[in-house]
Amino acid sequence: MALDGIVMANLAAEMKNRLEGGKIAKIAQPEKDELLFTIKNQKNTWRLLISASASLPLVYFTESNKQSPMTAPNFCMLLRKHIGNGRILSVSQPGLERILCLEIEHLDELGDKRVKKLIVEIMGKHSNIIFCNEEDMILDSIKHISAQVSSVREVLPGRTYFIPQTTEKRDPLTITQDEFIKTIGTTPAPIQKALYLKLTGFSPIMGHELCHLASLDGDHSANELSEMEMLHLYRTFSHLMEDIRQENFSPNIIYRQDEPVEFSALPMTCYEGDGYEAVSFESISSLLESYYASKNTITRIRQKSVDLRKIVQTALERNYKKFDLQEKQLKDTEKKDKYKVYGELLNTYGYELSGGEKKFTCLNYYTNEEITIPLDDQLSAKENAQKFFDKYNKLKRTFEAVTEQIKETRQEIDHLESVSAALDIALKEEDLVQIKEELMEYGYVKHRRAGDKKPKVTSKPFHYISSDGFHIYVGKNNYQNEELTFKVATGNDWWFHAKGIPGSHVIVKSEGKELPDRVYEEAGALAAYYSKGRDGDKVEVDYIQKKQIKKVTGAAPGFVIYHTNYSMVAEPKLILEEVQ
Repeated sequence: MALDGIVMANLAAEMKNRLEGGKIAKIAQPEKDELLFTIKNQKNTWRLLISASASLPLVYFTESNKQSPMTAPNFCMLLRKHIGNGRILSVSQPGLERILCLEIEHLDELGDKRVKKLIVEIMGKHSNIIFCNEEDMILDSIKHISAQVSSVREVLPGRTYFIPQTTEKRDPLTITQDEFIKTIGTTPAPIQKALYLKLTGFSPIMGHELCHLASLDGDHSANELSEMEMLHLYRTFSHLMEDIRQENFSPNIIYRQDEPVEFSALPMTCYEGDGYEAVSFESISSLLESYYASKNTITRIRQKSVDLRKIVQTALERNYKKFDLQEKQLKDTEKKDKYKVYGELLNTYGYELSGGEKKFTCLNYYTNEEITIPLDDQLSAKENAQKFFDKYNKLKRTFEAVTEQIKETRQEIDHLESVSAALDIALKEEDLVQIKEELMEYGYVKHRRAGDKKPKVTSKPFHYISSDGFHIYVGKNNYQNEELTFKVATGNDWWFHAKGIPGSHVIVKSEGKELPDRVYEEAGALAAYYSKGRDGDKVEVDYIQKKQIKKVTGAAPGFVIYHTNYSMVAEPKLILEEVQ
């Protein structure tokens, strides 16, 4: 989700606590739309990152530093001139807008005290960082917005700064009960939508959360609420606003299967259960840094793997179509045995025919029932029989050929689906190297040119240690699955795999000991999680000792056969922490 006004309120409270009274020690502009301030306050040094990026606008404290360009951009130079060594007087947020205002005191050229304002607007693609004097005249901004770009407001040196009022929204912190009921209760939109359409700082998810807290259906029209329901909604809303006024924030990220789904400055009760897990953070800055680091990692890997995904998906779609066509061809061969019977019956009873008949009814000695055979009246009984035998032989040859083709196509689909599953669990760029090598080996990706070096493989299987101290390894791709099963695992080690669907090989090193029941459960959960069934509630998992596993001759890496296995039902989730 984007930063809403409530998250900004949490940020404002955090910045007030850390920055007010502090001195600006350093100003850097590592990116064209990003500033990094170093601020010293008493015995602490804080780094504040402010980004007005259209795709990822952010404000948060960070411990990491960023390299700046050799020559500082003009906006950075202006800030250094005016507020370098300045003292931060206050941090404020107008209403519940997605805006932060830093008032900074500094000495001018004559040594007189002056106050400047640094205004940070976090509004998606319209985000900006605007530098003003005490009269709200714009001195400069990190993005210049002319009248040609925006008819709402110009952001240029010399213009007066103001907050554009593009919609009729009320301030949630000052709205009265009567105003709230009148504003929300007359809106024909669903309740959760009415809340974020009519109140500043409210995001869609906070509208949904407020409805959940009030036990109201968020999709119900706001103007259809009864008087009691509207009053209850206002009281729930008032409690929420009081938490914001009192700065009772609880920064948390909602995870689903180890992937961040949502974040908030307040508890998100609407995500309780259904595989969601809330993780609390000490500060909103640490939350934002963690959330966007995780999101960026996932996004970057998906971007890096987009070409490989496209290749795999295209090949899969082609093979799905081929498989459907082959199955239709196979179905057409089902009548081959009928033609064989026709031929045999005509050879047996054909002497009864005098010629010129278009059909012949006789006893089918295979079923002891009468059967009617269609005939070509231009052919003799023997010639009709031969015609049916020719059809039978042709369909038999087709059946044998198509059966083999279906087997090959099915193997290719299974292989491609296993590669697709490997792409889904890739977390680092190096995880993609082996996947690309496999696609290259099987002709889906062009081989590298002569002289090009083969990339170094640094990706390793996932490594976990069970609650009882047993080492568990999980393959990230088919090559790693093959290596784990046939090189790392020994005879009495245990092998786990999701039943009938693509997924990772999971190996538990038994060290010659008997495994406790808890180890089976933990390994089964890993096998379920690292499979195509990870989005389901339950996954059936096969497990067996490694000595019972056999390699499929001529098959792609990681494909095995086994017979005397055990099965269990596991919930796909990570219940162990990876060993780095």
